[in-house]
Amino acid sequence: MTDSPCIQICQIDADHDICIGCFRTLDEIASWGIMTPQARRAVMDRLPDRERRLDPLR
Repeated sequence: MTDSPCIQICQIDADHDICIGCFRTLDEIASWGIMTPQARRAVMDRLPDRERRLDPLR
């Protein structure tokens, strides 16, 4: 199983429906356990861009 990007800071940004800890969408979080490794990798590849857009001070 591909490692989860979860960092145990599970808070949802209500304006974007994205976790502010791992930057996954609610759908991605819910589907993580059944995603293929390729699908998980695709999600992981999108996370840095989301983080930059939603939290530019990081």
